[in-house]
Amino acid sequence: LNNGSYFRYMETARIDWMRSIGFEPDPKGEGMVIVNAFCNFYRQLEYPGDVLLKMYASDPARTTFETWATMARADAPDVICAAGGATTIWVDFPKQKAMNLPDWLRELVTV
Repeated sequence: LNNGSYFRYMETARIDWMRSIGFEPDPKGEGMVIVNAFCNFYRQLEYPGDVLLKMYASDPARTTFETWATMARADAPDVICAAGGATTIWVDFPKQKAMNLPDWLRELVTV
C-alpha cells in the first residue's frame, strides 16, 4: 500500500468513531479539526488483505485531545504494521477560533 493510504485509513476510522459517539460535523457550528498527524511504518501492508485498525482517544487538554491508531493485517492481528495519531482541536468554525472541549467529549476521552 502507498503510505498515503495509511493516513486515509486512519482518517476513515476517526470519522467512523466520531459518528459512533453521535457527533456529526457542522460547518456553521463547532467541531473537530486535525492540527497534527503522524504515522510510524513498521511493516508493509500488502494488497490483497484486510486491515485491522484499532483507534483510541486520550489526553484531553483545554482545547485539544489526542487520537491514536494501530494497524495490523486481519490475519495477523498481533503484528502491528503501523501506528499513528493526530492532535485534534475543538473549534468554532464560523469564527475559526479554538474553543474549550465540551464536557461530554472531555469525559469520553478521559476514560
